[in-house]
Amino acid sequence: MSDSRTLGSLARALGLREDEVGLVVPGFAMFFLLFAGYFMLRPVRETMGIAGGVDNLQWLFTATFLATLAAVPLFGALVARAKRRHILYWVFGFFASNLLAFAAGFLADPGNIWNARAFYVWISVFNLIAVSVAWSVLVDVVESARARRLFALMAAGASLGGLVGPLAGGLMVAAIGHAGLLAASALLLAVAAFAAGRVHAWRDANGVPIDGTARPAPRTQALGGSAFAGAKTVLRSPYLLGIAAFVTLLASVTTFLYFEQARLIEAAFPDPTRQTQVFSAIDVAVQALAILSQLFLTGRIATRLGVGVLLAGVPLMVAAGFVLLAFSPVFAVLAAVMIVRRAGEYAFVRPGREMLYTVVSPEDKYKAKSFNDTVVYRGADALAGWTKSGIDALSSHPAAAMTIGALVALAWGLNGAWLARRYARIDSTPNPKVPLRHGRTCA
Repeated sequence: MSDSRTLGSLARALGLREDEVGLVVPGFAMFFLLFAGYFMLRPVRETMGIAGGVDNLQWLFTATFLATLAAVPLFGALVARAKRRHILYWVFGFFASNLLAFAAGFLADPGNIWNARAFYVWISVFNLIAVSVAWSVLVDVVESARARRLFALMAAGASLGGLVGPLAGGLMVAAIGHAGLLAASALLLAVAAFAAGRVHAWRDANGVPIDGTARPAPRTQALGGSAFAGAKTVLRSPYLLGIAAFVTLLASVTTFLYFEQARLIEAAFPDPTRQTQVFSAIDVAVQALAILSQLFLTGRIATRLGVGVLLAGVPLMVAAGFVLLAFSPVFAVLAAVMIVRRAGEYAFVRPGREMLYTVVSPEDKYKAKSFNDTVVYRGADALAGWTKSGIDALSSHPAAAMTIGALVALAWGLNGAWLARRYARIDSTPNPKVPLRHGRTCA
């Protein structure tokens, strides 16, 4: 009896209803396993980036963008032909096989710099596509009202995975090496796909109201359409184009801080082993802060204050952080700003951004969303990387780049506030008429 009361009290503290446990637990597990596998490898990726030369990072970002351009049409073709409930299985299975191939390459030639560069580019593409598909599953099975309460709880699995992953990687790498870490990550990805299957099973058992009714969506059918439909939809829809602008500004801010982080850490910690330890320490601080916020703050903020607070609050704090860096460009300040930016993105911005997709059509939840999450994000990465390098070349003092970063972050916050108003207007209309692309309205 006491255990039941304890669980009931915990559920109430988290804003969770009894019939939602079957959704939140596998959703949490899916993100935990995905992010534990990714963050197990992330410190290695960051060290590889510095090993290739901080002055060459923009080339790696450009290569990542080109690789993303090649990958997205292939993903679009898969989405057009595969059953909606099977899309994640195909994507995760493909990436797990890639991890095993890289593991074999690292075993055969551990010091090959081109293998390292290829892995840096590959994992940067994998991260965006795999995470985007996982979120697509959730926005496909959860309606907007429930999403505002529950998305952050499930996203907390990502933060816990981001906390456990680097710790596990640090403990295991000496014993099993980089190749062993890649194989372990592939196994976690396979189990994450199983957890996603349980999310689909919850939807099948419960059904999700659409436009106030309980008519089921044809989830056992392929979405059809063109492999390039996502790009066309975004360009034709003011709402989705607004989300693309949000992603562009977010990625630009992230890249400015990423380059500054690489520069300051290279100067403060010349030893590569120490660099990996610093990256891991920042990851741990970020995920610990994010998971507490996701469990106890995000859902309440979204429900009571609205999605706008999630989308605009963090950008405004980051803008203030850029101003601090302009006056005090030292590692301690940079670390604080990076922790606030990343924890805020995981806890508030990402759940809020995904909520925006709960009011669009099933096809757009996969195709348009993937285009924004990958091509738009990595394109902004590449452009911001060259912009940051150009600013640094023209000005020896980092204040110039940090001032521009502050202005970009301010624009990011204003764009987030605009999107939140559009989302609220669409979501409050029983049969929304806001066009998402030519000849269609949102579902």
